Amino acid sequence: MEPPGRMNRARLPIAVLLVLTLQYSAFQDVRIRGVHPDALLLFAIAVAIVAGSESGAVVGFGVGLLADLFVQTPLGLSALTFALVAFAVGALQATLIRSSWWITPVTAFVASAAGIVLFVVLGAVLGQTQLLDADVPAIVAVVAVGNAVLALPAVRLASWAMAGLEPDRSYAR
Repeated sequence: MEPPGRMNRARLPIAVLLVLTLQYSAFQDVRIRGVHPDALLLFAIAVAIVAGSESGAVVGFGVGLLADLFVQTPLGLSALTFALVAFAVGALQATLIRSSWWITPVTAFVASAAGIVLFVVLGAVLGQTQLLDADVPAIVAVVAVGNAVLALPAVRLASWAMAGLEPDRSYAR
């Protein structure tokens, strides 16, 4: 008989694989002005909402590293961006009282927009000036709105994936 926590540890990789599959298969056909929601960034944000800043940052770094494998930017740029955004969301989420359902989509909207802007700024600092494009505002808008729409199912998936794992031992609380 397996210890009860072993199955729970398998949930996070399964959820990441599901999100990765959605990002690079289903969302490739759901485009507005050539842009689609960023499911990997959204999952990092969702984990931060559910499990706190440290767990969000760790998962954000991991899924960001996966995202880096599929783009032409320096390895680690998405990982750094997703980890910083998820840590900030987790730290801010700990101070909020979640009494309304709409806080989650609003959080996803703001965090996604901040994540895209941070990605562009960090990329420009690292010499990736091609990221400074006139389409950045449209990209920010489409990703933020798309991620806000998908926020509630993403948080449910993150809750399932993080169930049974150790709670966040955040020093930011």
